[in-house]
Amino acid sequence: MAAPLCAAPDVHTKKPAFALPRGATDTHFHIFGPMVEYGFSKARIYTPPDALLAAWQRMAATLGVERGVIVQPSVYGFDNRVTLANLKAMQGKWRAVVVVEDSITDKELEVMHALGVRGIRFNVVDVASEKGVLPMHLVRELAERIAPLGWHVQFLLHVDDYPDLEKRFEGFPTDIVIDHFGYMKASKGVKDQNFQAFLRLMKTGRTWCKFTGAYRISAHDMPYPDVTPLAHAIIEANPDRVVWGTDWPHPKHEGLMPNDGEMCNRLLDWVPDAGVRDKVLAANPARLYQF
Repeated sequence: MAAPLCAAPDVHTKKPAFALPRGATDTHFHIFGPMVEYGFSKARIYTPPDALLAAWQRMAATLGVERGVIVQPSVYGFDNRVTLANLKAMQGKWRAVVVVEDSITDKELEVMHALGVRGIRFNVVDVASEKGVLPMHLVRELAERIAPLGWHVQFLLHVDDYPDLEKRFEGFPTDIVIDHFGYMKASKGVKDQNFQAFLRLMKTGRTWCKFTGAYRISAHDMPYPDVTPLAHAIIEANPDRVVWGTDWPHPKHEGLMPNDGEMCNRLLDWVPDAGVRDKVLAANPARLYQF
């Protein structure tokens, strides 16, 4: 069966209700296409429309975002050509996170580093096979190889699926980054045992969380009220290890398509302290991605 088509993003971006700080960074967006030039992985579970760099730049300019981090999407598998081509077009000013095979050479990693890559991603959720399997042996081997470059390992996983999360990452050779507030259904709440384990990982200082994709975990439409308690708990655990991203163009989102300006405004609820919010938007990503 063919992978279903995705809806396109809302192109009428609203201006946020607050001014983003200098160096504000979108740490999580994807570029798709042109479809006529780049093919998708046969193992994909969705088919996105073209979402090109120029469209993201228009959206980012309206928000007041000055920096960006392209994240390799699952629909391209290990084929990073789209991500790297757009990173190159940014002329070394932006950053990216890629998906690689264990056969990648050190030379290839060095070339990616020169272009602006600063991390590798493991997706154990939005894939067509081996869903929920976290291959820790492979993960650690690759982490040891990228550690000298100062990279991190990013994970798309449900933190509530892993009661032994702390043990799994004990002595891990790099920092780790968890997408989408931990990607746990917000209805489970802050007291969920495995979410508490995630918060303890945050407190160690080697684990980062991305405030992205609230609509992926909320049981509600905008303003996603059930996500706010999770956000507050994560900020309380370690405000120096939280970053933010749009998740543009919101692929595989089947609900009401969010406006990126309104999504940005959620930060007023999630991070009400303006000084901490500036950290999340600028200072924290500057450290993580070596801007």
